[in-house]
Amino acid sequence: QVQLVESGGGSVQAGGSLRLSCAASGRTFSSHSMGWFRQAPGKEREFVAAITWAGGRTYYADSVKGRFAISRDNTKNTVYLQMNSLKPEDTAVYYCAADTRLYNIPTMHPVDFGSWGQGTQVTVSS
Repeated sequence: QVQLVESGGGSVQAGGSLRLSCAASGRTFSSHSMGWFRQAPGKEREFVAAITWAGGRTYYADSVKGRFAISRDNTKNTVYLQMNSLKPEDTAVYYCAADTRLYNIPTMHPVDFGSWGQGTQVTVSS
């Protein structure tokens, strides 16, 4: 199993940028597709982005496509989320998660991710 710790959240004005990091422990990190999800107050957790185990393919929610970029460095056991052109509606707690299965094409469904970090708050003011 993979243990995950997010960092990099904070407060930023609309139009600004943040880079989230998710550090993983465990020997199987490079075998797991990884995802970023977010949850705003009173809303369900929603998919943001995902990346396959070797980083060859990436997937994005329509709401962040063209503004966010997911990447990973398997030598550092870390996955990143670069967020540009931030909007107030991006305000949420952001979570990284590891796909339950090894070498699996990631889905957009939280239920398919078995390991989660504690989350990091992102606040975007207008």
